[in-house]
Amino acid sequence: MSALEKALDHSRKLRIDECEIVSVKRKVTTVRITDSEIFELKQNFDENYGIRIIHDKKISSVQTSNDKEIPRKIDEAYQITSFLKPRQFWKSLPHELKSNNELDGVYDKKLDEISGSTITDIAQNMINHTLDHKIDTMSGSINIVSENFEIKNSNGLSASDKGTYISGIINCDSEIDQSEVSGIGQGCCRTLDKFSPEQIGNDAKTMCIESINPQKCESGEYSIIFEPYSVGEILAFVVASNFNFKTYSEKRSCFSNNFKEKITAEDFSLIDNPHISQGIGSKRFDDEGVKTQINTLVDNGIFTKTYCDLFDGFKENIETTGNAARPGSPMGRSAESIPVSMPHNMQVRKGNTSQEDMIKDTKHGLLVGRLWYTYAVNPIKGDFSCTARSGIRIIENGEIKSPGRSVRIIHNLPKLLQNISAVGNNEKNVLQWASLPSITPSIKVEKIIVNSI
Repeated sequence: MSALEKALDHSRKLRIDECEIVSVKRKVTTVRITDSEIFELKQNFDENYGIRIIHDKKISSVQTSNDKEIPRKIDEAYQITSFLKPRQFWKSLPHELKSNNELDGVYDKKLDEISGSTITDIAQNMINHTLDHKIDTMSGSINIVSENFEIKNSNGLSASDKGTYISGIINCDSEIDQSEVSGIGQGCCRTLDKFSPEQIGNDAKTMCIESINPQKCESGEYSIIFEPYSVGEILAFVVASNFNFKTYSEKRSCFSNNFKEKITAEDFSLIDNPHISQGIGSKRFDDEGVKTQINTLVDNGIFTKTYCDLFDGFKENIETTGNAARPGSPMGRSAESIPVSMPHNMQVRKGNTSQEDMIKDTKHGLLVGRLWYTYAVNPIKGDFSCTARSGIRIIENGEIKSPGRSVRIIHNLPKLLQNISAVGNNEKNVLQWASLPSITPSIKVEKIIVNSI
């Protein structure tokens, strides 16, 4: 009898109404790059268990890394329920996984079994493609995660999944002409053959070199072309939460009063896509064992859907959209005992415009490759702030004139989405640090006020 089956058996002996247990076996390999060389290679193995029990509609949870501790932990969780208030809206954990179709591009045996020497070769290749006499130093990392996720509950649900993930990031710095500038390169996917350390290194080098000798960006109104990495920042830290059903139903979304209405330019569509190949958040079933589905949140400008898990859905008497998540670090799943509602992969449907054509059609604008310190200032109204510190190019009359110095953008999300004038065709996987994965092209937005720093 497996540890998960023993847990369910113990919960039955206690006559607990419902019990759910997840286990995650993970291998995490990390290469750290410091001062332009490989500094560290480390590997961690762990196995953790998360347990959630529901008794008399009271919900309690515990975690452990020791399978022998599971019965005692269930006893503790059961005892805690006597101090809790019942969640009268709770209905039931799922009973079965209705579809067991496999997804392409989410597991790679080569990545699962990759050797330390191969990983360091990949990291060195990434470093080599940043080398240039104008680059002073670089730093970064590569993370590889291999995991086995399993979930069982007392209603008979049993599901398991294997996944692999690889992500690389590198930052180049230059101090030519007494101006400190930087450039970033980033890439992530699920299989080794789709990972390009050369592209990551080249992107970081190019952004850094093209940022040397920046000129002041005068405060004022600009057309801004956000490249994929900066779009991913906005999606993760400003956009995503507004489509969380809990946020929406509590009137804390800036779109709470706009369901089925136009909230963006017509050629903009936003999708939560858990089935896309190579997506960092792609999975067959969510972390409650519910079949995942593709949810179109914005369809050609119209706000069409929110996302939620079982708990938030039951609370408002709607069905879950299969968005329960137990996010792991740096990628993948964890054994958190209580899931949260999150999108899987925030995908902006790519358009037909090249970034080059966006530039040609811009009279007075900025090309922004990277954003920092992006956060909501007034989430209910949609006000947010971010800073562009590197990877800025000044555009005048359809041509890149020069690199630009740092600017601060204080803007409003509904206005930003309404003023999208072009969606690019250069789709890319983006993973911000400790954040949501996204798949997005460049986006051009009009009438943005920037403040010179």
